[in-house]
Amino acid sequence: MNLHIKNGRVVDPANGVDAVTDVYISEGRIAAVGRAPRGFRAAEIIDASKLIVTPGWVDLCARLREPGQDQKATIASETMAAAAGGVTTLCCPPDTRPVIDTPAVVELIHQRAARAGRARVVCLGALTQELKGEVLAGMHSLKRAGCVGVSNARASIVNTEVLRRALEYARTCDLTVFLHAEDAWLAGQGCMHEGPISTRLGLPGIPEAAETVAVARELLLIEDTGARTHFCRLSSARAAAQIAEARQHGLPVTADVSVQHLFYTDDEIAGFNSAYHVRPPFRSGRDRDGLRKALRQGLISAVCSDHEPQDQDAQRQPFAATEPGISALETWLPLMLRLVRDNLLDLPAAIATCTVNPARILTVPAGTLTPGVAADVCVFDPQETWVVGEDTLQSAGKNTPLLGKQVQGRVRMTLLGGQLVHRATIPSKRPPRRIRRS
Repeated sequence: MNLHIKNGRVVDPANGVDAVTDVYISEGRIAAVGRAPRGFRAAEIIDASKLIVTPGWVDLCARLREPGQDQKATIASETMAAAAGGVTTLCCPPDTRPVIDTPAVVELIHQRAARAGRARVVCLGALTQELKGEVLAGMHSLKRAGCVGVSNARASIVNTEVLRRALEYARTCDLTVFLHAEDAWLAGQGCMHEGPISTRLGLPGIPEAAETVAVARELLLIEDTGARTHFCRLSSARAAAQIAEARQHGLPVTADVSVQHLFYTDDEIAGFNSAYHVRPPFRSGRDRDGLRKALRQGLISAVCSDHEPQDQDAQRQPFAATEPGISALETWLPLMLRLVRDNLLDLPAAIATCTVNPARILTVPAGTLTPGVAADVCVFDPQETWVVGEDTLQSAGKNTPLLGKQVQGRVRMTLLGGQLVHRATIPSKRPPRRIRRS
């Protein structure tokens, strides 16, 4: 049906729009922003006064746990959480069970996402078969099946020659390579940032060098092969500086950071709280500030939720034995709004890092309100406060350090292809029916 979203502050960084105006939707697509198309009649008018209207958010990393770990979550549960968080496009990394290294697994995920109908799910194919870092995956067939890029997820490719050949192969397929920079030997069995706090707690640490050494190796191979590459979830200020220098030299690289790494440091782990166990780990305050600076300067172009739901059994262990990850889809918006209130970014810049920028990295037609594109829309109240609780989270994973805390900013409505997939309380009315006079 035709929808008219009126009086909202429309923020569409892809088109340089930031104004109180109207959005018109017809046949599942954006019909216009500003002035109604000729002959447009709305079946429903939504008053978005004092609300913000943006493109649906695009998440570069969300582990949906299906196939293979549906005791933790399912595509149905996590796409419902995405809709509640205003996220309309999710990128699934290849470390499912089985691994996304065949077209059959890609098709399975796409089918289950379509059946759930709450968000678009795109896949990264495996860079190597079973992510073992030994034999290259069939990238051509994965691309034909719909993969938007290739990655070895968090499994390091120890053999440098294999990584070089993988980058060359990906370039011939015109696929972006998504790299998690971590040297397996330096990371070892570490579970948090190596520093004074890990020493005091007696926990094995992961040094900053595990990331910076891997970034240096991979940048040299990118320079050698010319492969288009994206660095996932940077955690250190020095790694961000390395990426910045590479971009200055014209290398085809981009980078993202998880929203959590813009707030938390290894100080949070002083009480052995497993809610702060993530990979890569939270590092020092200097690193957090360096990542924030790189984001503000545009050297890091995208922020992602890095959503990773866990079941209770995975969290009720000694810290080193717990599984890493945060359930973050529904708290992504409040944390981004905190960055705006902290004056790190203005609102359009913050929205760009979660919409058009990740869409460009994934090369998908999303993250914009351009007329003609699918009407994926997020409407949120930047002032509404709510308490993050097990009863308020749609995700099957309740593993978040924000559990029990009050946050500000909540999604009121999410549209996927013009269809309402999430709706809270928004004043709504239908236009009066015209009476035909004889």
